[in-house]
Amino acid sequence: MRAAVLHETGQDKLDVLEDVEAVGFGPGKVRLRIRATGLCHSDISAMNGVLPQPAPFVPGHEGAGDVIDVGDGVTGIGVGDRVLVCWLPACGNCPSCKRGQSHLCLTGFLGAGTPNFKRPGGDVFGFAGTGTFAEEVVIGAVSAVPIPDDVPYDIAALIGCGVTTGLGAVFNTAKVEAGSSVAVIGCGGVGISAVQAARAAGAAQIVAVDPVEGRREAAVRFGASEAVAPEALEDAKARITSGEGFDYVFEVVGKSATARKAYETTRRGGTLCVVGAGALDDYLQFNMFELFFDEKRVLPSLYGGGDVLRSYERAIALWRAGRIDLEGLITHRVRLAEINDALDQMRTGEALRTCIEI
Repeated sequence: MRAAVLHETGQDKLDVLEDVEAVGFGPGKVRLRIRATGLCHSDISAMNGVLPQPAPFVPGHEGAGDVIDVGDGVTGIGVGDRVLVCWLPACGNCPSCKRGQSHLCLTGFLGAGTPNFKRPGGDVFGFAGTGTFAEEVVIGAVSAVPIPDDVPYDIAALIGCGVTTGLGAVFNTAKVEAGSSVAVIGCGGVGISAVQAARAAGAAQIVAVDPVEGRREAAVRFGASEAVAPEALEDAKARITSGEGFDYVFEVVGKSATARKAYETTRRGGTLCVVGAGALDDYLQFNMFELFFDEKRVLPSLYGGGDVLRSYERAIALWRAGRIDLEGLITHRVRLAEINDALDQMRTGEALRTCIEI
């Protein structure tokens, strides 16, 4: 089958090959025919080494498709079912799951160090234990989540990560209150989803922050009260909050410098929600006095926090009701062979989200 492969960490182009085979099928597993996959910035971060991922590997973790085979012991899902890929599934039995923090379950990562594919030259991994930039993939049955017939594959793929992460940061982690002031720093697909969630939650003021003019314009279309370049954030803080700071600030970039700026933009007693995935060697610093005296809540948000399956259902319900726009996130539709063009668009900030048809 065809798949897009990164041979070495640090390369900026993928090689679309036709000699890749999905492996690992057996008890408890399902084989999927991928129909669409979202291009998330985390894929680029894995390619350039910001996120740890063995190479060679097939990127992609936002995917949707059809079940074409099921292994022994698989129940509740069958051949022909339409599903989305959950890259961080919950086992239901570990301490995190039993505490109601299923998004912290590490079961899904246990197989991330096992190759998902092979070529004549050797094994190939799948990003985050999946690898959806391929025509087929084998994953654990718990990672294949059935989707309703009215949800298109491209919409389902985006719900599989970016949309769920952005919405969940607002609803699950920060719990934005109606009438509050919100700033969202970073207006890619996750940031735009956070903007939409803040609007749905009833925030009175939503300021989107991004260096790319096209993304700022998009943020306003998706519900931001206004959008500013990073250098204009202090002015927006002064105008909108009388210099006090925003009630909620979402950092959706994944860099310590941005997170520090977000902390300084948060009011005393307010909430900084860190959503961006950063590097292991990038450290965020606070002094002990400001942590004590300002009493700002610093809340990381992994995959949107909360129950992932419930978050999927909520996203679909809001989309059906017209409360969030998911079609608008898909700014480019490309074929697998054109994936490097899509990567270039993501790197330059031209695309909010790219959905690849496979």
